Amino acid sequence: MNTSNRPVALVTGASSGIGAALARELANHGHDLMLSARSVAPMEALAVELRGLAAAVSVIPADLAQPGASAALVADLAARGIEIEVLVNNAGLGAMGGFARIDAGRNAEMLQVNIVALTELTQALLPAMLARGRGRIMLVASTASFIPCPNMAVYGATKAYVRSFGEALAQELHGTGISVNVLCPGTTATNFFAVAGGTPSAVQAQRMMTADDVAKIGYAGLARGRRVTIAGLLNRVLAFGATHAPHFLTLPAAARMMAQD
Repeated sequence: MNTSNRPVALVTGASSGIGAALARELANHGHDLMLSARSVAPMEALAVELRGLAAAVSVIPADLAQPGASAALVADLAARGIEIEVLVNNAGLGAMGGFARIDAGRNAEMLQVNIVALTELTQALLPAMLARGRGRIMLVASTASFIPCPNMAVYGATKAYVRSFGEALAQELHGTGISVNVLCPGTTATNFFAVAGGTPSAVQAQRMMTADDVAKIGYAGLARGRRVTIAGLLNRVLAFGATHAPHFLTLPAAARMMAQD
């Protein structure tokens, strides 16, 4: 049972990258943390660090690529008597390459983590937020959500779902005391490309941001109740162009940028 007066935030995908950086931001701004991801050792090390910031921290291992994992995570929280006031749906998977070359199992995992688990966790934890009349939800999408992504077709489509879902939910919850923020990072210096089986293009490398910078921008958007937060000026410009330029121009450019040798 949480006995402090600090709000509790659940961060998925908290073992590294943007998830770990967001956990640090939340701890620095007076939150206790529940960390969840597949890799336990990095989360345990992060928990030690965050406790040094006066945060109470617990680690719950979960592989959200597995059906039923989100329900098990919610049940674990309930068994501990933890009330989540801030949900950060950060866990995500990617895969680079032409659709015909991507393993079907990998595509299924992307759908499960990026869409199904994110939706399930949001739906499971939202009713208690509504009953309390307060809460914040962050959904981590991507600048890839603004344009179809040849050579990352499934990943881009899942992130488009996240942004569409988040903006619609924000409107539904207007006036309830619950805010929904969609964070859209661009290329970020994490292990994303190594896990996705690719390397950043020259254009992506030029606009690469650190996870800490993305997290600072993301937390500011969450705290202010913004519906969509695009991390970085250049990424905002690119998102605007992708949204307003015709696809016969943008899709070939996106294909070249995402192409892998």
